[in-house]
Amino acid sequence: MEQLTNLLNQLSGYLYAPYALPALLVGAGAYLTYQTGFVQIRHFGTAVKEALSGMFAGKEGKGEGTITSFQALTTALASTVGNGNIGGVATAIIVGGPGAIFWMWVTAAVGMATKYSEAVLGVHYRVTTESGEFASGPMYYITNGLKEKPYAKPLAYMFCVFGAATALFGTGNMAQSNTIAQTFRQAAQQNFDLDVHPLIPGLLITVACGLVLLGGIKRIAMVSEKLVPSMIVVYMLMGLVYVVMNVGEIPAVFGVIFSNAFTPMAAVGGFVGAGVSQAIAAGISRGVLSNEAGLGSAPIAHGIAKVSHPVQQGLVGVFEVFVDTIVVCSMTAFIIISSGMWQLAEFQQSSGDLTAAALDAQMPGASLLVALCSFLFGFSTLIGWCYYGEKCFEFMFGTKGIVPYRFIYTALILVGAVVPVPIVWAIGTLLNGFMAFPNLIGLIGLGGVVAKLTKEYFNGERTTS
Repeated sequence: MEQLTNLLNQLSGYLYAPYALPALLVGAGAYLTYQTGFVQIRHFGTAVKEALSGMFAGKEGKGEGTITSFQALTTALASTVGNGNIGGVATAIIVGGPGAIFWMWVTAAVGMATKYSEAVLGVHYRVTTESGEFASGPMYYITNGLKEKPYAKPLAYMFCVFGAATALFGTGNMAQSNTIAQTFRQAAQQNFDLDVHPLIPGLLITVACGLVLLGGIKRIAMVSEKLVPSMIVVYMLMGLVYVVMNVGEIPAVFGVIFSNAFTPMAAVGGFVGAGVSQAIAAGISRGVLSNEAGLGSAPIAHGIAKVSHPVQQGLVGVFEVFVDTIVVCSMTAFIIISSGMWQLAEFQQSSGDLTAAALDAQMPGASLLVALCSFLFGFSTLIGWCYYGEKCFEFMFGTKGIVPYRFIYTALILVGAVVPVPIVWAIGTLLNGFMAFPNLIGLIGLGGVVAKLTKEYFNGERTTS
């Protein structure tokens, strides 16, 4: 198992070298930022208003679609605000040092334009499937939008193959149940001195997910709409209490993040040290894992929203990345770095249990809340990613592949809970990278379409042509 993990990490090292996928992710985000006229900056206020209007005004939307705009946001947030925010941030710091957080922020800054473009194209190129429901995602905007038709179909199938694999084996599934199991064990050990086998929380999350997944996207959207806002508020309140208790550490935390983003981090305690390239790779890979900008997953949900123009849902995508990375991930990073526990030898193979231990050190009993948040975050991500993988299967095999896929997906939730932490994150990181490549190529090729739709909307043409 250790040899396989090392091999996967070696392959990820090549994939996430600064000149490879990170350059493509940041480059594509910068290009789309330019094409959209810096939409994430100029229209950020509109994005917040568009996203929150569905929550507080019960906005149903005037256009066609399967779910409301707010349900699309919460379904997408269900997948992005997951254990990548608890465990992924922890592993980024362990692997790349505090400087990895700076590169996570960079990914989010340009990723807002990327996610905006994904959602816009998702709505613009969505189709009606043989089941009579809308379907959306990179496989459709690549196939129907790219002018280079001989290359479009292979790219679309490449995305679906890696998308389905990520849903089944990667960060969409096994990494979530794994982090839930680890934080559950940490809470039981710290608060009750119990050594809980990971199979127990694994069974709980497997049964809970299975009951929801049988109902398809409408049940997933209904659960996400109620669950996602609540779980984010609970985690943020706990994090804010910690920040207030340690407000004096804020300058030091920002200082170490910025300094280690550009200079190697020396070994200290159990931390083995990290070079700048490691910080870049860890920050960008975990950033993509967390906010999924460029990955191609979110437009599968955003694309079926009830909106009258694609740009409306694109603005919701901007808000999604902001909440996930700039707000939630930054909160987790502050907790971990200010605690100093990321330097301890016993946490060098950790994920969410490091976050739980850091909080528990100053807020006794907090690990119980982290375990609850991890369960809710993981649960929401699991149900959202099941739908993403299902749509990839449907594109490749038709509706006959959906039911077998759901059974396999549910079984692998339990597998993820009991396998070692390092190999789960190694698999997820690698698959995320492979999934992003065809989507990013499609986004770059369709940047002109996004620019046209953006100008159209902000010039007053507010209905879909």
